[in-house]
Amino acid sequence: MAHEPTALLLLTLGAYLAGVTLQRWCGRHSLLNPTLIAIGVVAAALSVLHVDHARYLAAARPVHLLLGPAVVALAVPLYRHIGLVRERATLLVVALLVGSMTAIVSGIAVGWWLHLPRVTLLSLAPRSATTAVSMAIATQIGGIPAVTAVLTILTGIAGAVLAPCLLNALRIEDPAARGFSMGLASHGIATARAFQESETAGAFSGLAMALNAVVTAILVPLVVRLLVH
Repeated sequence: MAHEPTALLLLTLGAYLAGVTLQRWCGRHSLLNPTLIAIGVVAAALSVLHVDHARYLAAARPVHLLLGPAVVALAVPLYRHIGLVRERATLLVVALLVGSMTAIVSGIAVGWWLHLPRVTLLSLAPRSATTAVSMAIATQIGGIPAVTAVLTILTGIAGAVLAPCLLNALRIEDPAARGFSMGLASHGIATARAFQESETAGAFSGLAMALNAVVTAILVPLVVRLLVH
């Protein structure tokens, strides 16, 4: 029964629900990220039950299909805060360009410092965009999409876990600034964390996530041509 699609789907939903509940019991601490907990639980269960990736992916397809409508739904809170977006448009554009370029260059620089192969450097460059976009960019520039997908997810989890602590340490309390920085650096997973703080933070995080996907797709081929080739 553990190999049945319904059981695997319930495992996914149950693992995430357990992560949300645990985080709520512990005062919504950022280190107890529900996505990270769910990934650990599901990965351990699949390993113990000897369920292959293809079977699990087919069973979890309903969750995957809901990602599209969930992203589109981010437009609702953004519309509610459109006045604040217009008021800070110039600052947001500057932050977007600087943040996107920093994410790309820092990834390549760290890989270069670690003497990673060229193909790994190319896989690192687009990691701060959403998974679908980063994989497409990696394919275009000669990276390995599967490696990029893993790095992108790790970036999202790291941002969701560490960004609130870092922003608190820097005494950045403005929800728009907090949300935009989290979405810019760590896409959808950090956006989910931003919504836990406030609707304003979540709206600006969703905006940054969408804009950074576009900017990253434009900048990565140019930066790679200059730094890697």
